[in-house]
Amino acid sequence: MISELISKDDRFQEILERLNRKSVEDYYNPYRMFDWPDSLPEHRWWMSPELTTTFGTDIAAELSEEQLYRLSRFESINFYSLNVDGIRDLIVEVTRRIHTRGFEIPSEFFHHFIGEENEHMWFFAEFCLRYGNKIYRQLEPAGDGETWSDEAASFLVFLRILLFEELVDHFNSTMAADERLHDTIRAVNRIHHQDESRHIAFGRELVSLLFRDLTANGSQEELERVRAYIRRYLNYSFESLFNPHVYRDAGIPEPFAVRRRLLAHPRSAEFQQQVFRKPLNYLVKTGILPDRELGFARTPVGRGNA
Repeated sequence: MISELISKDDRFQEILERLNRKSVEDYYNPYRMFDWPDSLPEHRWWMSPELTTTFGTDIAAELSEEQLYRLSRFESINFYSLNVDGIRDLIVEVTRRIHTRGFEIPSEFFHHFIGEENEHMWFFAEFCLRYGNKIYRQLEPAGDGETWSDEAASFLVFLRILLFEELVDHFNSTMAADERLHDTIRAVNRIHHQDESRHIAFGRELVSLLFRDLTANGSQEELERVRAYIRRYLNYSFESLFNPHVYRDAGIPEPFAVRRRLLAHPRSAEFQQQVFRKPLNYLVKTGILPDRELGFARTPVGRGNA
């Protein structure tokens, strides 16, 4: 049982104690942290161009500099909207497990996690509404009919949270250091990166323990289904960056056709490997996945099924 693995793992408990202490020491008031200007310059990058979905493709070559700036604005709003959507879901899942059987020891960190993520959701939503006048609604993926053991269900919940945070942090750490971006954009990404470094450290340790619990108590058949699910989830998460409504708002004709062209472009597979480089290394190193192969499964994956 996961409670026994956690209670016997001194390293995990030491890391947990350190992260709890850091959450207290590093606490800040997000409502006073940011100096929100009335507007941000339109003729400037709102997202590092290398992180935009058209970078390195023939579609980008067809666009003017002004169009590329405008596209980066709406790609930025979509990215922060993904954060709002993803954070809402992960708060729900962690809240369901706080102070429940098996998760007694990490529950103190869950309190810090929920509080910090709620504040992250606020400042990402604030950015979207102030500078984009919208929060992009994300399409709810269809369920795939999977049923899971308790061990697999908990493992997949915290793995999804970890993979979501790893994807976001790749963007945060890049944009925080990018001097081409406005100071407000860099600050939002820098602050989130600082908090996410703790969450990722915790997530990797907990997911590793949950995977040990799964392999000790689950079947090989379920493990293979879990691995197929992980690949579908990684594809779904990556493809969420390619929002046709972004292309429409940026004034690019035939936005759905543009999305299909971009996902079929060789650069997309390379970009996906860049985005998930660190988590894929972790997944392979821990034996959760046998290799880094992802492809584009196009198979819907449901959040509510695990």
